Amino acid sequence: MIARPRKLAHLFAATAVLPALFVAPAAAAAPTAPAPPAVVGGDRLGQSGVQVSPMAGAPALPGDLTGQSWIVSDAASGEVLASYNPHLRLPPASTLKILFADTVLPKFDRNAVHRVADEEIQGIGPGSSLVGIKENLDYRVEDLWRGVFLSSGNDAVHVLAHMNGGVQQTVAEMQSRAEALQARDTKVISPDGYDMDGQVSSAYDLSLFARAGLRNADFRGYCATRDAMFPGAVDKNTGQRGSFGIANTDRLLGKYPGLIGVKNGTTTNAGSTFVGAAERDGRTLLVTVMHPASYQKVYDETAALLDWGFAAAGKVQPVGRLVDEQQPGAEQPTGQAGGTAGTPAPPPHPSASASRAAAAGSKDGGDGIGVGGWLAIVVGAVAGAGALAVLKRRAGTPTGGS
Repeated sequence: MIARPRKLAHLFAATAVLPALFVAPAAAAAPTAPAPPAVVGGDRLGQSGVQVSPMAGAPALPGDLTGQSWIVSDAASGEVLASYNPHLRLPPASTLKILFADTVLPKFDRNAVHRVADEEIQGIGPGSSLVGIKENLDYRVEDLWRGVFLSSGNDAVHVLAHMNGGVQQTVAEMQSRAEALQARDTKVISPDGYDMDGQVSSAYDLSLFARAGLRNADFRGYCATRDAMFPGAVDKNTGQRGSFGIANTDRLLGKYPGLIGVKNGTTTNAGSTFVGAAERDGRTLLVTVMHPASYQKVYDETAALLDWGFAAAGKVQPVGRLVDEQQPGAEQPTGQAGGTAGTPAPPPHPSASASRAAAAGSKDGGDGIGVGGWLAIVVGAVAGAGALAVLKRRAGTPTGGS
């Protein structure tokens, strides 16, 4: 009979830690809103409208620009001098061939010879631009690349894609290459840029592709070539193989001073798109213009933005930058809390014992937890203490205090 008060004393002493047991975990696990995804290249590049930070003496941007998206950047430093909706996702047309070349061009010797099989030039979209490749004839790799860069030949792209393991293999490699370059606006469906549902890129991403491609001497040479002779068919009478001339469809090449290239593109869905690089006084600038009001305006607006960029260099603060290639094995930022998968952590759920205690309190009808609630808490505390002791004994940890 004497032991009963002592047991009650221990029981009520155990309840003294209950506020810490129930309040502290809830405070530590309070839900937090996921952070917004970071904008690749800088937050200002995610804002709508024109972004530019002029200093004293900076020239005004060209007026009457109609492109839905454009960007002016320094190819060496990566600094973005000005932009307009550069992450807007739009159909890229044949400018996607920049990514194709950046992915596949380093794989084959330019002097290697390939005999084209009939299936390699099948399945090309109707209305595609073609350089004129024939089956069962030999072509050097450098001829095929001239067909890609000068004539924007989808037939040349398909032959090179088959040499690379097939169209789907090449598409997968292009997507991986885009991800390595941190071009997160790009979704590749076809290797040649032909209009396909869901195929998009952005002025920012296309500038990343061009910047990477220009580091390759062959890429730089092909996109700067104005005209070339391309292998033709075999004359049935003489048995001799002929050739024909092809010219670069880039209308600024040879007309804009210092223009290096890079690639133009036009389709029904994409309208006109152009990525141009020019060098002046040791500085190389990149300009990408997507979807202006007309075909000719893509060249006029690119030239105007290049003029502005060379005049504004050193007189504007950069509003962002072209990011560097992601190194293999480096962690990718997700822009959200909750792990590398980018999924926010779920909000904490109350424990079963706390839910039962709250329910018991509500049955008593008062503002407090009620008598039934306290009894539930006491029982839960004793059971929890017993379970903790069992776990400690299993782990070989003493149950006493330190």
